[in-house]
Amino acid sequence: MGITLHGIGVVGGIAIGRAHLMSHTEVDIAHYEVPANQVQTEIARFDNAVRKTRKELEMLWGSIPENAPAELGSFLSLHIMILNDATLSREPRHLIETQHCNAEWALKQQLDVLLAQFDEIEESYLRERRADVVQVVDRIFKALAGQAATPHLPAAQSENTIVVAHELSPADMVLFKDGAVTAFVTDVGGATSHTAILARSLDIPSVLALHNAHQIIEEGELIIVDGIQGVVVIDPDEKILAEYKRRQQAFQQEKRRLKALKGAVPTTRDGVAIELQANIELPLDMPQVKANGATGVGLFRSEFLFLGRETLPSEQEQFFAYKEVLEQMGNLPVTIRTLDIGADKMPKWSDHSTFANPALGLTGIRLCLAEPNLFRCQLRALLRASHYGNLHILIPMISSIHELQQARMHIELAKQSLTDEGIPFNRNVKLGVMIETPAAAIMVNNFLKQVDFISVGTNDLIQFTLAVDRSDDMVAHLYDPTHPAVLYLLSQTFRAADRIGVPVSVCGEMAGDARLTRLLLGLGLRKFSMHPAHLLNVKQKVLKTDLVEIQPIINKMLKCEDPEKMRDLLEQLNAL
Repeated sequence: MGITLHGIGVVGGIAIGRAHLMSHTEVDIAHYEVPANQVQTEIARFDNAVRKTRKELEMLWGSIPENAPAELGSFLSLHIMILNDATLSREPRHLIETQHCNAEWALKQQLDVLLAQFDEIEESYLRERRADVVQVVDRIFKALAGQAATPHLPAAQSENTIVVAHELSPADMVLFKDGAVTAFVTDVGGATSHTAILARSLDIPSVLALHNAHQIIEEGELIIVDGIQGVVVIDPDEKILAEYKRRQQAFQQEKRRLKALKGAVPTTRDGVAIELQANIELPLDMPQVKANGATGVGLFRSEFLFLGRETLPSEQEQFFAYKEVLEQMGNLPVTIRTLDIGADKMPKWSDHSTFANPALGLTGIRLCLAEPNLFRCQLRALLRASHYGNLHILIPMISSIHELQQARMHIELAKQSLTDEGIPFNRNVKLGVMIETPAAAIMVNNFLKQVDFISVGTNDLIQFTLAVDRSDDMVAHLYDPTHPAVLYLLSQTFRAADRIGVPVSVCGEMAGDARLTRLLLGLGLRKFSMHPAHLLNVKQKVLKTDLVEIQPIINKMLKCEDPEKMRDLLEQLNAL
């Protein structure tokens, strides 16, 4: 009987093969005092390790095969950029000089400072960038110790190779070429880590956050990786092996059917057209957006430009990032959300303090209005980029008309400054607001009269409506997208937008959950924006849905108050 491990499945699919343990030797960090007359020699030792690491990363970047995912080169470039950043490559030199400590200890001190900053970030994608910093620092540590930084795959095996590692970096994954690896599993990592993003680009089954797989699994052992359920089976018996081979074949058939849907127009069975757009965190996400046939970017989070740094990004830096995405999408719409940093993750460049209850503090548009120079700089960059594509500007965390009016004033001032300087921009760029507080949902009619579109952020709307922090294990079970209060607010919002003729989309996780697709359609939603990986599953659900047929069940759900009956109705809805 095999042993079963549970983790986070980041790429669906099933792989059966022999395990290869990819070893990453731990480096012990000693602390010792360096004599004053040897401090410059120690600084030179640190500089040499940084140069060696840079050369290794550049060589790996140059060895990327032509058919590799575009993200691979981008992530390696990011690691080179992290290495070149002064906070990592120069600050340890200062610590060696002032504290007379060894290079390893100076580097560790600086790493601890950086990681503490990342730990305060709430946004999961941005928080997991700490892993990239750790991976770069790990390479420097190995260079200081004279160890090889890049592991190697085994010679060709008769059976499929499944890599088992404590952690994998983009540099490690350069080795995953020409089908040499059919799946991988790691002890650490999350759904939005670069390891997960590359796994999705490589389209190979993978399970992360298994905690101790690297210690339990033996070299050459037969294992099953189930990326659908987030399960790894070690040394399966014949019965389990046969069952997973059957599931593997069924999944591959379904995958072929989904791929065939890429070019299909998302229309319900009774002929209602639906828009399916993508959420992105970085310009690096664009290949996946295109691969899954999105009809636009419904949410481009701009926070990546502002976090993990000591100074604000310049207008020019922001302009180039926005312009890159707009040009890649051509005439398709790209909705960029203005800065949405909460009071729990204030970066070094901010003078504002953190708060005990950040969700109710200086967040979203409140921070932008409190920092007019920051806001105006971003608006100028966005407007300049609008000249190169179909840009929509989205304002987050709006709760009053006064906030919207103030935001409009800043936009007009930014437009006037660009006009005075003769810089081209789209004078008719569309403006929308996020509906993510109960106040905004209740007063949505007032907002609809003053904007070109609205976007419902269901993650926050549900949390604020139910007073539930879904990241708190003690109350996370109360986070319920089908709660009667949530359905009421969504239904009223969709109907109000339809009456006035203002486009409305959902960009929260509800939009990407195929189990809720018919529910949202029945409530009146016609535009969805989600993680690119969910697009084809949602499209398939749309194509199989008849809006007239589902309406009786939707009406029952809107009147239902019993959670168990609500679950039964949802099952009935999806069984049609």
